Amino acid sequence: MMIRQRRILLSVCICLLSITISAQNGLFKHNHKFTKQDTLRGSITPEREWWDLTYYHLDVTVHPEQQFIKGKNEIQYTVLNSNKTLQVDLQPPLKITKVVQDGKELKFTSDVNAHFIHLKKKQRKGKTNSITVFYEGKPKVAKNAPWDGGFSWKKDMNGKHFVATSCQGLGASVWWPNKDHMYDEVDSMAISVRVPKGLIGVANGRLRKIEEHKDNTTSYHWFVKNPINNYGVNVNIGDYANFSEKYNGEGGELDMNYYVLKDNLEEAKEHFKDAPKMMKAFEHWFGKYPFYEDSFKLVEVPYLGMEHQSSVTYGNKYLKGYRGGDLSGTGWGLKFDFIIIHEAGHEWFANNITNKDIADMWIHESFTAYSESLFLEYYYGKKAGFEYVIGTRRNIANDKPIIGVYDVNHEGSGDMYYKGSNMLNTIRIVINDDSVWRNILRGLNKEFYHKTVSTKEIEDYISTTSKIDFSKVFDQYLRTVMIPNFEYSIEKGKLKYRWTNVVEGFNMPLKIYSNSKEILLKPTQDWKEVIIDTPSIEIEQNFYINKTKK
Repeated sequence: MMIRQRRILLSVCICLLSITISAQNGLFKHNHKFTKQDTLRGSITPEREWWDLTYYHLDVTVHPEQQFIKGKNEIQYTVLNSNKTLQVDLQPPLKITKVVQDGKELKFTSDVNAHFIHLKKKQRKGKTNSITVFYEGKPKVAKNAPWDGGFSWKKDMNGKHFVATSCQGLGASVWWPNKDHMYDEVDSMAISVRVPKGLIGVANGRLRKIEEHKDNTTSYHWFVKNPINNYGVNVNIGDYANFSEKYNGEGGELDMNYYVLKDNLEEAKEHFKDAPKMMKAFEHWFGKYPFYEDSFKLVEVPYLGMEHQSSVTYGNKYLKGYRGGDLSGTGWGLKFDFIIIHEAGHEWFANNITNKDIADMWIHESFTAYSESLFLEYYYGKKAGFEYVIGTRRNIANDKPIIGVYDVNHEGSGDMYYKGSNMLNTIRIVINDDSVWRNILRGLNKEFYHKTVSTKEIEDYISTTSKIDFSKVFDQYLRTVMIPNFEYSIEKGKLKYRWTNVVEGFNMPLKIYSNSKEILLKPTQDWKEVIIDTPSIEIEQNFYINKTKK
């Protein structure tokens, strides 16, 4: 334990300095000033590692008129190793008012977002204990949800309160006290949300009970049976209408529920037909929907949308595409509602398979951005899917690596969306067997079902299952900003070629066409040559590379 504590203290001291932090392979340098708070939030501190989270009961009252919340969270945990201090996270301006264990109030000390609970009871290894954290205040107002999240306090077209939470990246502790690190998902969770009478409070999982109170408020009690990540927990409040349908899927009969503003009910009934279409396509590609026990919901909110588990939020204004536009520029992006398809795709990649550290958020976003093209392929064919994913390259910035810095709550580049999806599409083309590729996608969701994972686990699974070593491909696309360059020349019937602008040892195969004849090349950084019978070649467009003809 002492060794671990010294390591954390050293990390804190280092992070307080203005330093240059290198990516894993040293090919790109991140210039950031990290703070003690970054380390407390982003690392598995000694006050986190000794206990395993098992259950939450979040009970929160929302006062829209005052933009104020008050509540408590019961945190149940299993003791892994004895300790006297437990870290709970809650961000100002919210305040913890008291903490109780076994009816006894506990002392706690605070360091901005991190709060250290000093336990009286002896924490015996293997035992299950709980604390209840009481809190209140005016939570951070979302400036640009969901990217800059918090509470969105809006009103609908009839002047009624329309409220929602969003907190990816920022952290769930922006609105409720919890163990705010991705590595430890709670096994199950109850959510009780109390709202003014006449409004409906919608959260994750299934609605168990509605409770009317004498003070003109109503509590909606929800329960999540499956593991859930913190940022996937949400509360949505509005003058909702509800409709539902049954979907017969790989896991049997799935309840699909929709909560929309009453004035949008008829439009939603038509527009949300993309939801069962999504479910059919993604169960084909990824396997069984991971949360049959908790149902699937789409919930209208006053911002664009988010992948909250079994409670996917929607605000695309009933338009096809992304706010009515096509991110690929090909026309294919207008065949579906982007928010329904993309955010629901996260049920498999983000909610089922969850990154342990936010530096690995590409696992969420690359696969889900790629799912957009798979949806198109399922309904319109491979050509449509390929054209779409290739078209999304126009959104790639190549500003910094896709993987961020570990243990300091640091995301990588936004290229995790479309550079990441093009990397996956490239890997698919290298594998050159659609059945193997589909088995990999389904296998990932089976192997890592309801688990938190690292990049290495995902990389190793793909390489092992495909029987192709993709380690250098992952290094290239995830850990550098370099795009592989295929350098070649054609002279007197000979094609000379090599890779440039690549990591050492990069040897990704490449498919070309000569006189419509397919040729598989195996370039390295050394010049190679092959005899061809045409003065020009065509390079397979699905490979995300650059090319230079000498």
